Amino acid sequence: MATGTGVLDVGRRDHIVLFYRDEQELTERVSEYLLPAIQDGGVAIVVATPEHRRSFERYLADAGVDVAAAGARGYLALDASETMRGFMVADRPDPAGFWQAISPMLRQAAKAGRPVRVFGEMVSLLWDAGLIDAAIEVEAMWNELGAQYQFSLLCAYPAQPAVCAHQLDALTEVCRAHTQVTGVSPEAD
Repeated sequence: MATGTGVLDVGRRDHIVLFYRDEQELTERVSEYLLPAIQDGGVAIVVATPEHRRSFERYLADAGVDVAAAGARGYLALDASETMRGFMVADRPDPAGFWQAISPMLRQAAKAGRPVRVFGEMVSLLWDAGLIDAAIEVEAMWNELGAQYQFSLLCAYPAQPAVCAHQLDALTEVCRAHTQVTGVSPEAD
């Protein structure tokens, strides 16, 4: 498992976790991850909060991307909370619901044979809501989809100190679910 804070070196089947310090770091790192897919005719899928989607799109526009035109060529932005409503049942992710919510867009992207880069922050929203086990289950479901479809996935969590042993164990599980860990270390105080 690689760690670091530089530009992400991403393969077509990598599953990366970013622990970020602040909103600026999140915007820069995610946008720089998405940019090659958009510029090189690939597919970029963003499953994030409206605020974060707007931040990424501003950054991409500042980098010279015509975001509206990119939408017609392979840039797809989805609301993370809305997407989760499609597969969460009583605070637990339903695997069949997850598959139905996520796999059609991956299947469509894969048909073109172009590189596919996905950014998702559903796991971070689950974690922040105290649904830590659900976040870890969703990470595992992404990995199952990764066995079926060729795409790279970047997940992001705010780097905040773990406050109990259960969180440290859960952070270990989150890191194990990824092929790369990058950003700042979420250590205990």
